[in-house]
Amino acid sequence: MSERILDINGVEICAESFGDSGDPPILLIMGAMASMIWWDAQFCRKLAERGRFVIRYDNRDVGSSTVYAPETNNYSVEDMTDDAVGVLDAFGIENAHFVGMSLGGMIAQIAAIRHPQRVLTITMIASSPFAEIPDLPPIDEKILEFHAQAGEIDWSNEKSVTDYLVGGWRLLNGSRHEFDAQRAGELAETEFKRAKNLPSMFNHATLGGGEQYYDKIKEIAIPALVIHGTEDAVLPFPHALAIVSEIPGAKLLTLEGAGHEIHPADWDQIVEAIVEHTN
Repeated sequence: MSERILDINGVEICAESFGDSGDPPILLIMGAMASMIWWDAQFCRKLAERGRFVIRYDNRDVGSSTVYAPETNNYSVEDMTDDAVGVLDAFGIENAHFVGMSLGGMIAQIAAIRHPQRVLTITMIASSPFAEIPDLPPIDEKILEFHAQAGEIDWSNEKSVTDYLVGGWRLLNGSRHEFDAQRAGELAETEFKRAKNLPSMFNHATLGGGEQYYDKIKEIAIPALVIHGTEDAVLPFPHALAIVSEIPGAKLLTLEGAGHEIHPADWDQIVEAIVEHTN
């Protein structure tokens, strides 16, 4: 179906669904600084073809959802979690399987604690435990250095913006598969055209809140699946091991040589794992 603008918690959230609404629902939650289109439409269709009703949506400050002025802080991680549940409400869904990428995986953890009756299972891709765990390796400095140049980008110039976006995603690619520059370029062009205000995405870098949920993920009692690449430069592989050690019974799918990404060459393996997990 086409994109819908939903009125949720006083803000506009853009969402899109795939498949039969009578099938078990999966809510896809993207990570920081990325809109829902990075859940590739073909990936969503693959899940839908396996008998799942798939919903993807733009978080605040990305894509076609409500955006705020750059360099402002207007909401918390709890608000983003409540937005996710609000998407279910807007679709008339009582509960769903939550699948989160990076920050989206942390939102899924919070949702499982904050709204346990709404979450059937959680799947965390390239994510980290929402807990205070010492000595987890930090983001690779080369990524921070790359994004430090964002202030020099002409955000009105499509080529400058798409080159920047593609360059950022290239750094996230692992050695398992060749970087799909064509796909990244097409998505970046779409991002440029549909985003209300691209620089607002950097507001995610100052996201706060959720302190009351630190160290509570051990209380998560629903099935949990962790999918993580061994060459993740944003949230290195020990973050995956930490989630597995914190959530009772959590399962791990290791993608050898994969980065902070959902690479098309891994779609079939990831879809199979999610389908099995959500049976």
